[in-house]
Amino acid sequence: MQKKQSKSTKIRWHQLLGSLLKELLTPIDITVLTDVPVLSEPPEADILLLKTNHNKWTQEQKARLPDGIRDSHAIHILLEFKYSESVNKKAFQQTLSYDYFYQVGQKMKTHEVQTFLISSKTPMKTTLQEFAYSMTDMPGVYMSKNPILNTIPLILLNELSNEPHNAWIKCFASQIKEKKAAFNTLNRMGFSLFNNDLKWIVKGLMHYFKIGGKNMEELTPERLIEYGKEWDNMILSAFDSDIIRSKFSLKYLLKELGPKEILKEFAPEERLEGLAPKERLKGLAPKERLEGLAPEERLEGLAPEDIEKYLKKLKKKQVK
Repeated sequence: MQKKQSKSTKIRWHQLLGSLLKELLTPIDITVLTDVPVLSEPPEADILLLKTNHNKWTQEQKARLPDGIRDSHAIHILLEFKYSESVNKKAFQQTLSYDYFYQVGQKMKTHEVQTFLISSKTPMKTTLQEFAYSMTDMPGVYMSKNPILNTIPLILLNELSNEPHNAWIKCFASQIKEKKAAFNTLNRMGFSLFNNDLKWIVKGLMHYFKIGGKNMEELTPERLIEYGKEWDNMILSAFDSDIIRSKFSLKYLLKELGPKEILKEFAPEERLEGLAPKERLKGLAPKERLEGLAPEERLEGLAPEDIEKYLKKLKKKQVK
């Protein structure tokens, strides 16, 4: 049973989501900020800001952004994230105020800023009806016909598709099956292309949400990273531990380690064992294939007429 959070250890979920998005998106020129000032002067809001460092979102950036957000033409994206709170009138009022005051404070045009309300929980149908929200052609992405809310998309994490670009944000879905699906997708993708902090944040979340770990009394981005490191160390020592081996299958461990971490434990000849000659040479340039061979070894297997033909061609080049 999950331990109930006291007021003194209240989790700031938008900061956890922000830390994950920062590690994921900063390498592709997207600025991620948490606790963004919506006016030129305080107060700050519990809201995330994504800013592209280009005139528009690039294909590389869109590949890491979830449905709805990746389709926006605005260069500044505000994210109002509700994890433990429900979507209700107050939530819409807050989102609208952030949207308006950010535009005014930053002196930006309406088309340059778009604000999204993201909900971990799935709201009641009556709530969606009351505020005139209906799903678009993308699962989990809702738009309103209400003239006040028609610029504020609503994203429901439990309903987003299981495409890889949605998996990162779906780690925060409220339904266990949706969280598991997201973590499984990320495991299949592997983490070799991403930095260690991003990997550790995801693995820390996996633990917190009881996907193979224990609860933490207090959860911060820094603690998530430390917890992810602990999990990695446990996995790396798993082959030497009867206790760990009894809990995890070999297939699961191999997925956790990733190809690079597995291969570095083997000698070059061991890595190539079992591969056909064509597979061993795949991707090598002709010069790389012939490097280290004696002249007679390079010519071995060639017909005399082929050798003579090549010599004539070579002599012609030399004459020129």
